[in-house]
Amino acid sequence: MADALLHVGELDGTDQRATLRPERFNRHTFWCGQSGSGKTYALGVVLEELLLRTELPLVIIDPNADFVRLGETRDGVDANVAAELSSRDIRVLRPSHLRGDPLHARFATMLPQSKAAVLRLDPIIDRIEYNAFLHLSETGATADTRALVAELSDSIDPGQRGIAQRTENLGVLDWQVWSGGNPPASEIIEQRPDATVLDIGGFAHAEESLTLVLSVLDDLWSRREERRPVLLVIDEAHNVCSPDLTGTLAVAVRERIIQIAAEGRKYGLWMLLSTQRPSKVHPGVISQCDNLGVMKMTSPTDLDELASVFGFVPREQLALASQFTQGQALLVGGFSSENGVVRMRQRFTHEGGADVRVPIRT
Repeated sequence: MADALLHVGELDGTDQRATLRPERFNRHTFWCGQSGSGKTYALGVVLEELLLRTELPLVIIDPNADFVRLGETRDGVDANVAAELSSRDIRVLRPSHLRGDPLHARFATMLPQSKAAVLRLDPIIDRIEYNAFLHLSETGATADTRALVAELSDSIDPGQRGIAQRTENLGVLDWQVWSGGNPPASEIIEQRPDATVLDIGGFAHAEESLTLVLSVLDDLWSRREERRPVLLVIDEAHNVCSPDLTGTLAVAVRERIIQIAAEGRKYGLWMLLSTQRPSKVHPGVISQCDNLGVMKMTSPTDLDELASVFGFVPREQLALASQFTQGQALLVGGFSSENGVVRMRQRFTHEGGADVRVPIRT
C-alpha cells in the first residue's frame, strides 16, 4: 500500500485522519485503559495496521484469546483490505485441546536457570537439588522424558532423587505445554511469520502459561545478536511483569521482560505492553517506553503516575482521559503523527474475546 502511515481513526471532533508512524515502533510502547475503555479492541486496530503496512513480525502474547481471529476479516470490509490481510502469514498457536495449531515449549532446550525456575528450585534454599540439577544440565541429561525421572528416582545421589520427587510432586510431566515431538513456539517464531498469536490462557495451570512465555522470551533474547526485528505484543502485561509477582517462575519471566525493556531495543526486540493500570507494570519496564496510548482512565493516582513517567505529556492533556468515552484514545510520543485525542476506527478483523452480553427476556 502506498501510504505507509498507520490509519487508526480520526482526530476527535474532526474528519481528519489520525495516523501513527510505523518506523517509530522501534521504541517500546505502553498502551493502557481501564476495563470497558475499548483498550483491547483499539489495540487490535493498531495490529491490523502494522500487518497491512509493514513487514514487522508480530509476536502476540494473548491471555484472553482476544486476537485468535486476527486473520479473519469482518463482513463488509473493503475487498482490497480483506485481500491484503488474508495474504498475511498469521499463525495462531493454542493449547492442544483448542482449535488451532498446538502451542508448546520444549523443556530440553530451555536455559538451565529457566528449567530450574520451572521446578521452583532456589539456588540457596534448595542448594543440594539445584547443584545436582546444574550438573544434569551440563551433561544434557535434562530431557522431557519420564525415563529420566525414573532414573533419577533410583539414583544414589540425594539431590537427584530430590529432583525426581519434586518433578512428580509438581506434576510437571503431565503439563500440556510440553512439545514431545511437535515443534515448540520458539521454532515457529524463528521462521518470522507476519504474526504469531500465542493463546496462553487455555492451559490448566498458570505455571504452564508462564513456562511458555519464558521459553519464547529466552529464545528471542538468546538470538538477539541476529538483529532480526520483532514486535513483542504483551496483552494484560500485568500477568507477566507486575512488581507484585512472586514465585521463582513468575519472577524469572518478569526479569527477562525487564532486561528486554532495558537492552532489547538496539537488537530489534521491541515491545508493546497493554494493561489496565500503570501501577500494575514494573517501573523498570514502563520507564523504558517512549510511545503512549491512553484510553479512559478515571483514577487520579493512575493519571499522576503516567504524568510522572511520561514527562513529555502535559498533565492537562492526560487529564482528558477521565472524560473519554469508549473508543477514545490519547496517542502521544514518537509514534504519533498528531499527538492528540483520537476516535479509533472500527476493526477490520473479528475480536476473539468480545464481551458477553446480558441475556434479555423476549
